[in-house]
Amino acid sequence: MNANLLFFLQLPPVCVEFPMEEEAFTDIRGKAISLDCQSHSQFCREFTVSSPKVSIGKVMGSTCCVWLLAYTVFFFTENTAVLSSAILITLVGMMFHIHFVKVDHESLIVIGSLGIQVSSSYASGRETTTFIEMSKIKDIVINEAIYMHQIIYYLCILLKDPSEPNAVSSVVPLFQVRLTASSKPRLNCLVKVYKSCQEILSSS
Repeated sequence: MNANLLFFLQLPPVCVEFPMEEEAFTDIRGKAISLDCQSHSQFCREFTVSSPKVSIGKVMGSTCCVWLLAYTVFFFTENTAVLSSAILITLVGMMFHIHFVKVDHESLIVIGSLGIQVSSSYASGRETTTFIEMSKIKDIVINEAIYMHQIIYYLCILLKDPSEPNAVSSVVPLFQVRLTASSKPRLNCLVKVYKSCQEILSSS
């Protein structure tokens, strides 16, 4: 199955922009995000939600605060281990943030009759990819949940229960990577993706 998917995605680059109105999108925190829709063929569409890049100003500000605090402690204690620890903690913290937390963009590729591929790209360049066969997918819906004392909406894939075809075995959230700074788009962005996905699912 993976070989078929790889062969399919390596077809000549004839991607065209999928028609959509110019509209500004934000995440649940109010930060600007972008939605890019491409149609690779009649039965294959790709959706990419991009978040703002890592702010160098915020990184420098956080680093200066940590080092200033460490220097203040060193000034009163004259313990050089404090400065060494501050530098080590800062470096490890930045590497952990860009490699495991900060998501630059998330993509969703829907291929009729074949499956759905979900990818996340982190600020460090690390990527994670998951492929779900179409035979395991029951539907794609917009669900709601409570997050940080507010009601949010998210797109998710409903997976079939092998023992009961009409039941749902599990739910796979999209653009909602747990424990990371993922895009988490608002409802208007999710509706755009949802409608396009349903067009492919209904025709496959």
